[in-house]
Amino acid sequence: MMQGRALLEVVGLTKAFGGLVAVRDFSLELEPGALAGLIGPNGAGKTTVFNLITGMYVPTSGRITLDGRDITGLKPFRVYQAGIARTFQNIRLFGELSVLDNVRVAYHHRGEAGLIDAVLRTPRFGATERRVTERALELLQVMGLGARSRELARNLPYGEQRRLEIARALVAEPRLLLLDEPAAGMNPAEVGKLMELIHFVHERFRLTVLLIEHQMKVVMGVCRYVVVMDFGEVIARGRPEQVRGDAKVIEAYLGRADAQ
Repeated sequence: MMQGRALLEVVGLTKAFGGLVAVRDFSLELEPGALAGLIGPNGAGKTTVFNLITGMYVPTSGRITLDGRDITGLKPFRVYQAGIARTFQNIRLFGELSVLDNVRVAYHHRGEAGLIDAVLRTPRFGATERRVTERALELLQVMGLGARSRELARNLPYGEQRRLEIARALVAEPRLLLLDEPAAGMNPAEVGKLMELIHFVHERFRLTVLLIEHQMKVVMGVCRYVVVMDFGEVIARGRPEQVRGDAKVIEAYLGRADAQ
């Protein structure tokens, strides 16, 4: 797959929980601008890979580098600051906050005002709050949620909640965006809009995207490169049309009822 320097390089990644090896000798290279998928049946180790890349788990062995920088074992906030953002299978929004405030909260880590400024409501705090609000509204407009900014997040249709979650992830201006089963729970119409959204985000923000997904319509319609896992190991990799016809993939995943 690689022609130049990898943005993300994962080499020999292994994670054991006691006697259970969840991921064994996983390797992956993503060039800048890649749009890739990580697929496999339930329990294959896909989300564990995401948790290792984002620092939620420390690998038993192996190495993870982002644009040549070793990020293996860094704390999640350090990985986030390095340029990797993610979403989760179960949407994690503040349901009782407005759409705008959900994005404003995500901007908090970039605020210039400190605790004293916030307590005393200094001019510096006010200026920071205005900038954060302006940036949040601009992002919501780009993501097609500008008209919903004052609504409570819990009142959004499911597909727009997912759109808001992705908007929150984009606040960090990541170089690599990890999407964990973004189509989970969506109806066919929402899935179609999600596919359009992934393409839009990929192009508009010039991101490298890696997604986990069970819906093969999404994988085959969005991804340009696919890695297939089963029982913690990679069993196939290549273009979507290549892995779709692989005998091991058909046996492990594509031949199952939930992959139709």
